[in-house]
Order: sequence, then C-alpha cells, then structure tokens
Amino acid sequence: MKRLRSPLPLSFTCLAAVSFVLASPRRAAAQAAPSDPSAPSAEPSGAAGAPAAPAGATPAKSSDPDEVYIGGTALSHTAGSAQVIKKDQLDRFEYDDPTATLMQVPGVYIRGEDGVGLRPNIGIRGANPDRSKKLTLMEDGILFGPAPYSAPAGYYFPLVTRMTQMRVVKGPAAIAYGPNTVGGVIDFISRPIPTRTSGAVDLAAGQYGYGKAHAWFGSSDGRLGFLVEGVRLQNTGFAELPSGADTGSTRNDWMIKTAYTIDPDAPTKHRLQLKLSYADEVSNETYLGQTDADFRTNPYRRYPASALDQMKNNRTGIVASHTIEGPGSSYQIKTSAYRFDYQRKWTKLNHLGGAAASTVLANPDDPSFTGYYAVLTGRNDSGSASDTLFIGPNDRSFVSQGVQSVLSTSVNTGPVEHKLESGIRFHYDHIKRLHTESAFLMQNGALVSAGEPVLTTNDNFASTHAVALHMTDAMTWRGLTVTPGARVELIGSRTEDYLTNVDNDRLVAAVMPGIGAYYELLRSLGLLAGVYRGFSPPAPGADRATQPEYSVNYEAGARYTRGASRAELIGFYNDYSNLTDTCTFASGCVDANFDRQFDAGKARIYGLEAFVAHEQRVGDFRLPVTAAYTLTYGEFGSDFTSQDPIYGVVRAGDELPYIPRNQLNLTAAVEHARAGLNAAFNYVAPMREQAGNLPIERTVATDEQVWVDFGGYVNALRWLRIYANLRNAFGAENIVGRRPYGARANAPRWLQVGMKVQF
Repeated sequence: MKRLRSPLPLSFTCLAAVSFVLASPRRAAAQAAPSDPSAPSAEPSGAAGAPAAPAGATPAKSSDPDEVYIGGTALSHTAGSAQVIKKDQLDRFEYDDPTATLMQVPGVYIRGEDGVGLRPNIGIRGANPDRSKKLTLMEDGILFGPAPYSAPAGYYFPLVTRMTQMRVVKGPAAIAYGPNTVGGVIDFISRPIPTRTSGAVDLAAGQYGYGKAHAWFGSSDGRLGFLVEGVRLQNTGFAELPSGADTGSTRNDWMIKTAYTIDPDAPTKHRLQLKLSYADEVSNETYLGQTDADFRTNPYRRYPASALDQMKNNRTGIVASHTIEGPGSSYQIKTSAYRFDYQRKWTKLNHLGGAAASTVLANPDDPSFTGYYAVLTGRNDSGSASDTLFIGPNDRSFVSQGVQSVLSTSVNTGPVEHKLESGIRFHYDHIKRLHTESAFLMQNGALVSAGEPVLTTNDNFASTHAVALHMTDAMTWRGLTVTPGARVELIGSRTEDYLTNVDNDRLVAAVMPGIGAYYELLRSLGLLAGVYRGFSPPAPGADRATQPEYSVNYEAGARYTRGASRAELIGFYNDYSNLTDTCTFASGCVDANFDRQFDAGKARIYGLEAFVAHEQRVGDFRLPVTAAYTLTYGEFGSDFTSQDPIYGVVRAGDELPYIPRNQLNLTAAVEHARAGLNAAFNYVAPMREQAGNLPIERTVATDEQVWVDFGGYVNALRWLRIYANLRNAFGAENIVGRRPYGARANAPRWLQVGMKVQF
C-alpha cells in the first residue's frame, strides 16, 4: 500500500506574488514600520525590541521601543487578553523549564511530569493539558509541533534559554492562529539578528550533574546579517534507580539565521531570511511512577522495571522568509516556507503480561496485584507469563511543512482607522508510527530478555492537508477599538493502518468568527470584552460520527496600563458544545484506544484571571513585582461513558480533571547596576485526576503544591555576570500527577551557579 507524501501545495514565489497583488494599498496610512520578530535588533544583548504579533501586525507609532503589538494594536489597548514575558523576565530567573516561566501568566495551567519540562503538559483556560495538544504552539509565528494537525501532542519544545520573548494570546485574538483556538496560542520569539557585531557565552553548573553551555554570535551591516546560536543542557537526574544508573537528560539546540535586505534605501524594501535549526535529546525518562505509599517514603525512587526506559529524538528545520515593506511602512507582507523533520524513539515499560501497571500501582495491596507489584519493584523474580514485563520502543517519524503569507496594512475611512491583517497558510504534516515490544523478565532485581519474538502493536500512517485563512480588522474611533475577524480551516486527513489494512479519509470545514472590543475610559484605563468560536480538529482516522471540538468563548474585563505598571482583571466563560479528548500513552491509554478520540459532549469552563505588574525605582534600585492569579471552575453538561482514563463514567455536573481551582504566582526582585536578588512564589491547588463530583480530598488528585525559587546575580565586570539560582528552595515534595503509571514528583531543591560573558 502506498504511503502518502505531499509536496508544498503552492510555491513560495507564487504565493509571494499573490500576496503582493493583494497588498497594493491605495489609501494606506503611513505608520511606523511593522516590526518583525526575526528582524535585526538594535540591542547588542539580543533583546527582542518591539517585535510584532506572530502573524505580523502593523503597529501605530509609539514612543516606547519595547511596546508589543497584538492584532495591529499596542498590547495596552488590545481588544482581548494577551500576556508577554519579556527578555528581562526570562533573564531574571534563567528557567530551563518553559512551564516554570509560563506560571507567570494567569489562565495557564501545568500538569507536572518529569520535573524539568522535557515534554510539557500545558493548558489554557481549562483546555486539557495533556502534551499541550489543545494549544497552538509556535516559534516566530511558525507552528513547531511535530505534526500540528495529524498528531498535535507536543513532544518537542524549543529550549527557553535561547528565547527573548514568550507570548500567550487568549480570547478573540486567538482566531488569527490555529488550528487549535479553544484555549489560545503560545509563541516563542527567538533571538533576532543583532545590528552590530556582538555575542555572549553563558556557562552554568549545579547539583544532579547539571550543566549548561549557551553561546551566540552575530553581526549585521544594515544589508547582510547573520546569527549563530547553540545550547547544550544536561543533567544526571534526581530520580534514583537501585543500580545507580543515570536518570537524567542531554539536550542540544542549534540555530543559524541569515538575512539580506536587497536595497535598504528603496521605498519598497525586500528582505530575505533563512533560518536553520537542529535539536536532539537523549533522556533516561520513564512513564513509570510509584505507589502513593512508596512516594511518601521516597518521592525520587525509581523501580528497576524502568531501568531500560529511554527517549531519543532529533529534529531539523528550515524556514525561508520574504518580507515586503511598503513605502512609508504603509503595509507589510511576510511569506514563509517551512519544513521540519522529527524522529523519536521512546523505549519504555508498556505493561505486564497479566495487568496494567497503572492498575497495579493504584492497588498494590490488592491480593490480585501484590505479585505484580513485587516484580515491578524488583523484590520478586518473574515466575510466569502473567508477570513478564513488556518493554519496547514507540518509534515515530514526523514531517511538518507548509507556506504561509500574512498581509498587514492600515487605511482610514473618515474618522475610523483600520488596521487590517489577512493571512493564508497551506500546510501538510504526517506521522508514521511503528510500536513494538519485547518480553523481559525480572531476575535478581534486573531486567533480562525473555528471548521471545518481538511483537508489533502499532503500524500506521496518518497525514493531513490543511488550508487556513484568517482576517481581522482593528477599527479605532476615538477611544474605542473594535476588532471583528474570522478564521476558516479546511482540513483533509487520511489514516492507513498496516496491521488491519483499514484506510480512512475525513474532510472537515470549520468557520470561527470572533469579535473583541476595547474602550478607553481614561488614558491608562480601559474596558475590554469579546466572543469567538473555539475549535480543535478531530484526530485523523476518526469516523464521521466523531465531531470536532467546538466552543463559544466569552471574556470581559478591565486593563490599567501606565508606564511600568499594568493591571488586568478578566472573567472568561467557555461554553463547549462538544468537548473532546484524544487518547495518548501519556494520559494512560492502552493500545486499543491509542489515538482514539472520545467525545464528552457539553461542558463549561469559567473563571477569573488577575494580573498585576509594577516596577518601583528607589534611588539606584529597581523593584519589579508581578502577581498572577487564576480562579477556575469546570463541569460537564452531559452524561457519557468513556474508556479514556481521565473521564470514565461521567454524569452531568461532574467536575473536569486537571483544573486547579486556585493558582497563584508572585515574583519580586531588587536590582541594582551591580547586583540583584529575586524570588518567585507558586501555589497550585489540588487537581482531580479523573472526572467526578466527590470533594477533592476524597478523590484521586494531585497534591496541593507550594514552592519558592530564589536567584541572584553580581555584575563583577561590565561584561561579566555571576549568577546563582536555587529552585524549590524549601524542598517541597509533591505528587504532581499519576499519568500514565503511578505517582510522579516535582524536581527537588536544586542549586545552579553560572556566569555570563557579553561582548
């Protein structure tokens, strides 16, 4: 049977030409140049400056060089909720885990797993956090998931340390992105090409074999520029195998950018950019956790049944972009062609011959499971086929490629100013799965091969062709900005199962309209409100009775912005007509349900988000503080029965899993030109791990989580900074999740010390 492959649906050159014709502005109002996240930076340190929203916005003039624009309007006046974590915040805490950084954004939830953020589980406004699959994830405005349509689970994440901004867009503005618009979008902004010759080296070491080597160097003469950047992160792990073997990870991430402006003095500027990337990982990570009782004794113990577990992956990427900037910066067209290839092989314990590991660890004292538990922990040897351990690789390869073009411009119709943005994306991705497993025996606390034939459990191919279009119009009259818009997704998917010889095709067409508004009560205070249709596509291979995920999402609130101060209070209400989930190994699904979509019907998720940021100057000292709080409720509106482990038997009124009722992040710092100190406080309420209505203390739930991080630095020389970070300073030990097999712990107290050299 022939496996599908697809070339790019439209050539880069043709799409650029079409975009140019569409852009011919007759009444374009001269505005400041549309900023580009990849454009050269005036900051020698590589600061992001004022990059535009991922889709390419046309900002109005601003006296603030650090202003950020979302959907064509300044962040302070955006007709919807959006948060930007800027370079100084990223530098302040030096987090390697993207989830630790995103805790600073209200409405973002994290389900912990490995303690270091190898494969983050992130949700926005109650969207299922499993492998971040309900979010749109981008780097510099380009989808970075291994297969964003065919297999959206985020097994790849870029390293935070090479980013200069992280943006979270929620509400109606999310329709400019996609394919998943229910929760929102997270866009990682990489380092731009510097405008002059400059670079930096960051070296760090710490407990648990921690090491970081990060360097970048770049230059530009106004016409030709380049940037080379590389990162290596490693650790030997904090989990403890009886053999003392390494349980850590090693990750490498490289990026090269080069850009050329054809004629910098021409009225219409043409800029070409090429971005090449490579990443790889070897991590001795496992899905096997512990029983609750073993966790309370030693949360960092690992059973010998997980000794062979290891993930290996690598990724290559290329993005070629052409940007046209019209006379007087009246319009901008950015066209990008991209391709990413990703391969991963995760060898891990799948199950025992006679029982699921999750069932055994949840019921270790049940006489039916005590023998299995003893084998997992190495106390007993395997004695029969039922306690044979099946271990094998999930071998997968992915391709994600496409062409996208975005036009942004400004026109006036009488007293109304319009900031228009329209975009089109042709995308293709696929995933090839080959899952096998081999039988092993526990002998004297170690795993030995049983000598049996290798079993193939999955052999399939899934692919998707998608065309996405969006358009928004930010219309401003006096103090009122109204931004209507719409997104259209045309998705054709196909699956081929080589074990059953069953093929399946599916075509989905979806329209997502939305509108947001911002009204300026005072120069620094305004009200905002919006409504839009949320959408997540069905999994490839789903039968025609399986529906996409749809919701109608509402938000309303107020925003205060003045200088370095910002405050925001927003209420949100997501009304689902069909809540869905796609089973993954990470959520505890078995082979029979793997990649199968389960529909949960009606549901509603609602809550309140509050954010405050302020920077006080006292003499030569800066005192920045932030606070992010989220209150969330979520409940089902339908009765149903599901084989998805996080659902089970559900009745209307049951609460959704993995939604903390309360979440709080506080950060504070004291900074001087010579030195600085900072601290971050985090609180996450318990989250139920399966749908239900019992009080949280009487059900299976994560622990209440409280932890504090400290950091500090000394600028020993103008070009040399010495810094130290103490993660989880008080040594909190919490169950952060039990998916897929047993209790998992957060990272322990962890000291890291480093030095930065800039030139």
